[in-house]
Amino acid sequence: MNLIGQIPKDFYKLFGSKYMEYYMSFLAAIYEESGRAGSALGLTEQECRAVINEKLAGATIDWSGERFDEEGSLLTRANMASVCLRYFEEWGWLKQDYDEALNSYVVSFPEYSRLFVELFQRLYREEDSRERESVLAVYSYLFTYSSDPEKNNEILESALDTTVRLSRMLGGMREGMRGYFDELSRQRDFRGIQDVLVKEINNSDSRKYAILTTTDSFYRYKEAVKELIDRNLSENEARRQELERELSEAEAGGAQTLAALRLRRAVDRCGEAMDLICRIEREFDGVEKRYNGLIGQKTIFASRAAARIRYLLREGENTEDGTVALINLLGRSAEKEKIAEELAERIRITTPHKVITERSLYSRRDREQEAFSPSAVEQEEPQESLEEFVLKPLYTHREIQEFRKKYTKDGTFEASADTVRSMEDLEKLFFVWQEATELSGSTARIEVGEDLTAKSDPRIRFSRLTIEEGENG
Repeated sequence: MNLIGQIPKDFYKLFGSKYMEYYMSFLAAIYEESGRAGSALGLTEQECRAVINEKLAGATIDWSGERFDEEGSLLTRANMASVCLRYFEEWGWLKQDYDEALNSYVVSFPEYSRLFVELFQRLYREEDSRERESVLAVYSYLFTYSSDPEKNNEILESALDTTVRLSRMLGGMREGMRGYFDELSRQRDFRGIQDVLVKEINNSDSRKYAILTTTDSFYRYKEAVKELIDRNLSENEARRQELERELSEAEAGGAQTLAALRLRRAVDRCGEAMDLICRIEREFDGVEKRYNGLIGQKTIFASRAAARIRYLLREGENTEDGTVALINLLGRSAEKEKIAEELAERIRITTPHKVITERSLYSRRDREQEAFSPSAVEQEEPQESLEEFVLKPLYTHREIQEFRKKYTKDGTFEASADTVRSMEDLEKLFFVWQEATELSGSTARIEVGEDLTAKSDPRIRFSRLTIEEGENG
């Protein structure tokens, strides 16, 4: 029997009540407290009433007049906890059981009720989606599957589910951005534009976008995810061919042995894994397109905000904006410098005032238009700068020193084929060489030898590095 068939008919009365918001917060608080309860079944009824009363202490409810709920019960500050708990049990949100160890009745959440209560918690907590929709999560699942000797396909299913949720989150962020475009176009003054920009910066979608660009480092891990997809595809193909060869040898005699059945199931699992990896690749391509589209939308939004500000500055005479009216008055006044100085003394601004001229951002609507004179566009020759290719430090000075100390013996640091085991070790080796060449004294001996290949990953190639410290260390 599915969960939808287990829900009682009175279960949805909670959503039709005028106290729905309080009921949702009470259920979420009881659910969080039941996770810390000592009873195996849940909280006692007395503990539930105590949790509800604690939430009521911070609620803004006017108890000066009589209050009745939809069922006709009189609600007071003293009995609301008991009434709410009774409704939760009658409507099916909570289930009552008897605990012999505690010698009292305890309440627990049925499975269908837990789904709704967990949704209430997520609705009240904006940062809950940070761990679910993450590029790092997709990378972790694919790397775990690549390292798993059992090749469990459930890991790939989790990676696919996370990729789909990430794509949906980016789609929702783009739809939310479109709403700010319409709101921005309706503004008629600077304060309105400022409010729209502040709301767009502080909303939950902008925080998720900041996480993708900083903590998750989308562009940094994007290529790593694609490399893991290609590696898992090639490894699964090689494994499938090997299993098919063993299966053909096992079935050569014509008998269906237990080993042959296991090999056939393994071949089927390889086929399922290949299908899951291909679906992950398609979904991740869609994630990349939506991410690039979101960046383009944010750029367009900023340019439209700037264009809206320029429009208000030029057409401000026909609006009721006091700031533009003041600018126009100062522009026409012969004593504008004196007025600006007195205004600065009265409002005590910390930055010196600036008189708006014809060369400023503001330009009058009735100024003379300059004659159009076409001219050839001069193409500048691109100049390459080595400073653009300088690696920025991704590790602390302490981590680099620990890496150098780990492979230093008798005062000599030497990088061999066993030293570099990952891309992070390769980056640390580069910073060790950079620090030694820039900060070491003349007594230190630095030698770069032949090219080496890491044993853990043949794709990583580097040069042998030997640093012999001098007397000054």
